[in-house]
Amino acid sequence: MSGTTAVLLVGLSFRSAPVPVLEKASVPESEMPDLQAALRDTDAITETMVLSTCNRMEFYAATTAFHPALDHIVETVARFAGLTVEDLEPHLYVRYADAAAEHMLNVASGLDSMVVGEQQIIGQLRAAYQAADEHGLVGNTLHALSQRALHTGKRVHTETAVDETGASMVSFAVGRAMASLGVTDLAGRRAVIVGAGAMASLASSHLGRLGIEHVTVANRTVSRAENLAAHAREAGVPADAVSLADMLARLADADIVVSATGAVGTVIGDDAILSAMDGRGPGGAASARPMVLCDLSMPRDIDDRAGDVPGVTLLNIEELTTLAGDEAPDAHAARDIVREELTSYLEQQRVQSVVPTVKALRTRAAEVAREELAALAGRTPDMSDADRHEVERTVRRVVDKLLHAPTVQVKKLSTRADSTRGGAVNYADALAELFNLQVGTSAAVSQVIEPGDAGKARIANVLTQGGEAAGAATATGTAGTATGTTGATGTTATGTTGTTTGEAEAS
Repeated sequence: MSGTTAVLLVGLSFRSAPVPVLEKASVPESEMPDLQAALRDTDAITETMVLSTCNRMEFYAATTAFHPALDHIVETVARFAGLTVEDLEPHLYVRYADAAAEHMLNVASGLDSMVVGEQQIIGQLRAAYQAADEHGLVGNTLHALSQRALHTGKRVHTETAVDETGASMVSFAVGRAMASLGVTDLAGRRAVIVGAGAMASLASSHLGRLGIEHVTVANRTVSRAENLAAHAREAGVPADAVSLADMLARLADADIVVSATGAVGTVIGDDAILSAMDGRGPGGAASARPMVLCDLSMPRDIDDRAGDVPGVTLLNIEELTTLAGDEAPDAHAARDIVREELTSYLEQQRVQSVVPTVKALRTRAAEVAREELAALAGRTPDMSDADRHEVERTVRRVVDKLLHAPTVQVKKLSTRADSTRGGAVNYADALAELFNLQVGTSAAVSQVIEPGDAGKARIANVLTQGGEAAGAATATGTAGTATGTTGATGTTATGTTGTTTGEAEAS
């Protein structure tokens, strides 16, 4: 029997990889369709979805063949990143089956974010799903998990105070910028926003709420910059739009620069910042009023050397990672919701996994009845049509009544954990074995591989040598997943015996 379809996640984030590696793994929006298609280009994978943010790249796939799918994803990502597999693997984390589901629910809830509790990740996950769906890359498996994750994230932000501070990557960065400037509001201050996407729009709105005096939006496509500037003006914030070429002249007046373009290559060089600081007045950069640069792009938009210019503070993803906190208000309540939704999702998936077996059992029973009725017809040529019809009805009723209880019970029992066996009993497999049914019902074994372990020779070898033995303890429904240990920073790995090394969670 072949395995059932399960979700495989291969990812790297600010927790597992340095910024230079994240930059290389980041794929421009224009190349994303090619990456998605390349990930799908194997018999081992039936569905794919890529979640790309400023501090994480996660590759989700639906597969019935764990090792081939894992190897294909790693090799494909390495090729697009221009890295060798050996250089990429140490920074990857892997989640499979239940562990992958748990991870996506945590991500959607903001519990795995750099700024814990931020809401922007919900929109990013929704956009990732929609992009994959538009290209026909999402099927029932990733659809069910993505929708459950989005629902969970919405519940967390509606029912808890985890985001009561309104935290996001943008608000966190701007807050740090204000602290660097030594101000509590932005009255009398001017800003330049580079980019015109979702992050830039969020920055414009947040700066407006903080009382910014003027915003200049710069973008390669000026019409998009003008749209964002128009929205700012409608909200009562003076704003204008310029091209990237004209942006440089505006930097001299800026107190805060927020860059979020997603471009490949440097958008603002250190020479531009030095020129802007020199242009602030007599005395040059050394005596000029301070400027704070917030680089929220991956790859980075602003040359790191810009932070060495006197009077300039550079806050990029790397710097913000070291400043972000680890917890948020009401995080415990948020984890409870994730635990509840995860348990519900896993139970639903187990019931669905039984359906092929139940269908096969009923098909087999109907075939046996048909064969026996045909044999009876050959032995009783003189039986009247009325009697034969009654016999057929009786046989079918007997078959239906005999199968009713087993088919109902196997669905119920598939959701129950057997504490004496450390996990959920696979009744579908048992039924298939008892009746010799040829269906792919073998349960996927939940797997967790931490950064570092992934770099041992080849990822597949880690599991071949040790992970499958450990995986027996993390089969679908283990205490570490079905009961919902859902922490963003350690509970999946430390809450189960199914990790390959037992090291702490890194993502």
